[in-house]
Amino acid sequence: MVRLTRIYTRGGDRGQTSLGDGSRVAKQSLRVEAFGTVDEANAAIGLARLHTGGDPEADAMLARIQNDLFDLGADLCVPEGGRRSEGALRIVEAQVERLEHEIDAMNAELTPLNSFVLPGGSPAAAYLHLARTIVRRAERLMVLLSEQETVGAAAIKYINRLSDHLFVMARYANDRGAKDVLWKPGANR
Repeated sequence: MVRLTRIYTRGGDRGQTSLGDGSRVAKQSLRVEAFGTVDEANAAIGLARLHTGGDPEADAMLARIQNDLFDLGADLCVPEGGRRSEGALRIVEAQVERLEHEIDAMNAELTPLNSFVLPGGSPAAAYLHLARTIVRRAERLMVLLSEQETVGAAAIKYINRLSDHLFVMARYANDRGAKDVLWKPGANR
């Protein structure tokens, strides 16, 4: 467990931060951008949780995802193959599989789409779509990072699957798709 006794350390005052293995990197490094964006997605999911309308199942799924996103941040914070990488917390296939099972269960109750969905409908759906777009940005950064350094395959699968999960959950939050706002191509020409 993590124990925080001091919130500020002054260690980042010159534009660098420490990774989980103790190495120092620039705050704008690709690795820091990736786990920082994962953290941003987590905050957006926290907002979505405020609007799930007391749905305990949706809230429980989002709570698990928020915890997973801290796991993902920890995974990205300790470079694979580097110091302290042995025994480091990593995203595992079971976390990806859990997302897939949840997606399948929610999607089974949704009507098929005949158009793209615009973000909105209900407050919960709008925040879930916002979180989804942040997750997609995190995924792009993680894939870019994986072209330069090793990133676990399960971590990339997880972030990819999470955007699908948030999309399906947004539809589910929109009265199981009945209140989805659909794109009307060329409607305002």
